[in-house]
Parts: sequence; structure tokens; C-alpha cells
Amino acid sequence: MSGSSKYSQEFRVDAVALARSASRPLAQVARELGVNHETLRTWVRAADRADQAAAAGGDAAERELRQLRKRVAELEKEKEIPRKAAAYFAGDGSLTRSYRFISDHRAAYGVARLCRVLEVRRPGFYEWLAAAPAREHRAREEDRLAGEIAGIHAAHRGAYGSPRITAELRRRGETVNHKRVERVMRERGITGITRRKPRSLTRKDKTAAPAPDLIGRDFTADAPGQRLVGDITCLPTDEGWLCLATVLDPHTREIVGHALAPHMRADLVRDAITLAADRGLINAGAVFHSDRGTQYASTEFRATLAAHGIRASMGRTGSCYDNAAAESFFATLKTEIGTRSWTTRHQARHAVFAYLAYYNHHRLHSTLNYRTPHETRTNYSPPTTHAA
Repeated sequence: MSGSSKYSQEFRVDAVALARSASRPLAQVARELGVNHETLRTWVRAADRADQAAAAGGDAAERELRQLRKRVAELEKEKEIPRKAAAYFAGDGSLTRSYRFISDHRAAYGVARLCRVLEVRRPGFYEWLAAAPAREHRAREEDRLAGEIAGIHAAHRGAYGSPRITAELRRRGETVNHKRVERVMRERGITGITRRKPRSLTRKDKTAAPAPDLIGRDFTADAPGQRLVGDITCLPTDEGWLCLATVLDPHTREIVGHALAPHMRADLVRDAITLAADRGLINAGAVFHSDRGTQYASTEFRATLAAHGIRASMGRTGSCYDNAAAESFFATLKTEIGTRSWTTRHQARHAVFAYLAYYNHHRLHSTLNYRTPHETRTNYSPPTTHAA
């Protein structure tokens, strides 16, 4: 069997779409997806040839529509400028405005007269004037820091609040206090996103005997690949629902497997756990924990777990806390992905695929000491044992 035959056609299409849209080198995208570099290059070249054969001269109307959308996006960004400017100057007190007025008009009226009319101390004005170089230096440093913060905020889809932005700045070598970051974000109108409450969509199978609960709400693991949790959510599109099944490793918070389909049948969760196993991210004897949904209780899914040497675990019915780690991820995804509903399932699939790559390789997690899931897995070292 060839090295790429284990990947489904849908996975290849998603991988090509991510490789085309990513600003990162192709080799880095391949590493993030756990795919051989040359294999991904072959997929991209094959897709390019197919697109060129189907293009037949291009579509002028589509190009014009893209240009109009780009212009609308630019206008939306321009509308934010007045609000941000007002927030930036809101903290400027009246005494400072008086000093600025005196400085701008002293050649015409003289400092003494302006200070008398405005009822401000003349020595105070000269002290303010003498401190101008230091004030300008602080302002430049503040602007530089604000630019760094805005860049981090934009790179992470507007989801980062001050704690994660502070952590990212420190990773870049900045010596910065979290209170200063909070103040700059507040003054520049930069805010993170508040997560929505998750809602489970799986239904209990009343005829199947549930697996025992081997987790007991303890969503921790001593090493990668020991424990896994899974769940299903559905995303709305104009063509109907697109369902997403994920497999999350609690030790790294990494999504090690996923599957997307327009249905919630058992093969959806089967494909997600199979991808994780094929990538070599599950240890022998690992525990997979889920709710008691029909998909996870099905004979097909349990046979898949057994084939990979994975033990099944299930929480209680109607208790979101018994599968909190999986539901927490879905709340994060739906908050940060930036779209409430898509026009087509293809658009939603591409957005989810890109978000999962971002989540695993670039998003900092407070529970991981502000590291990414990929960093946590690749930097893991088994504890050393010492002979007696």
C-alpha cells in the first residue's frame, strides 16, 4: 500500500485547500498535517492541473465579485478607525489640552498671556514642554507595543485576550506587564472574544449497553496518546448541516483526529478515530471517552476501537461535565472560527480544516503554560527512572 493510500479523498482535498491558502511553506503545512512533504506536493500539483483544465479562460464576473468583496472589507475596516481614535484620545486630560493649545499659539499671543487667560501655571507649562522628548519616546514605545498587540490579535482571529497576548509577547522576548497590555488594549479598542455555551447534539442509544466510565471527569493524562475524548457538533450552511467529529488528547489539548460529513452516522466518528490511529498518535491500550450517543455505542465504532487496541469509556447521560474537555473545544471553535453560518458545506469544511491546523500549531493554551498543543506533544519527554 502506498504512503498516501491510507488518506481519504476528502482528506486530500482539504489538505490541498489548506496548502494553497496558508502563508507557511508547503513543508511546514505537511508537517502540521502529518503528511509526507512530497506526497502533499503531488496532491497540490494534481489539483493544479485539474483546475487549469477546468478553468477555460476564467470567469470575469467572479473576479469582479471578489474585487467588490475586497472593497467592502476595506470599507468595513475604515469604519473602525474613528472609534479606535476616539478611544485612544479619551484619556487626554484638560490640562494637557491647554498646554498643547499654548504651545501651538504662543508665537501669536505669548506664553504669559495664554497662561493667564487659561488659568494655568506658567512654570507648569515649561515643565510640560521640557518633558516633551521623554513623552514622545514613551508614545513611540506605546505605539510600537500597540502594533505588536494588534498584529497578534489579528493573527489569532481576534480571539486572544490580554493573558494570551501577554504570553505571546513574552515568547517574542518582550518584557511587559500584563496590566500594561490590558491598558493598551482597552485604550485602542482591542478586545478578545467571549465563548458561547456548548450544546451537545448526540443522542443516547437506549438499546446498547454503555461502556464503563474510565475517566471519572479526570481530563488529564501523564503522556500523549494515553487518553482521548471525542464528541460531535454540527455547523450550519445554506446547503444543510455539516457535522464534525473530533478526537482530542487531554495531555496536549491537540485535535489528533477529525472527520466531516453531512450526516451523524457511526462512520463519522469511526473516520475520526481512524485518522488519529493512522497518524500514530494513539498508544496501545489507550482510553477513548465519549458520551452515550448512538454513534459511539454502535457495533461499528466499538469494532474500530477494538481493532486499534483502544478501550471505550462513556460518561453519564445528560451530564455535560462528564465530557467537558470535548465540549469545551467545540465552544472555542465556534467562538473563534469567525463565521456563524456558511453558504456551502465546502466553505465550512475549508474553514474548519484551516482552524484545526491553527488550533494545533499556533494557538496558545493557558492550561499548557501558554504553549501550543503541537509544542506540548513534540517536546514531551518520558520521565526517567533511576535504578535503586
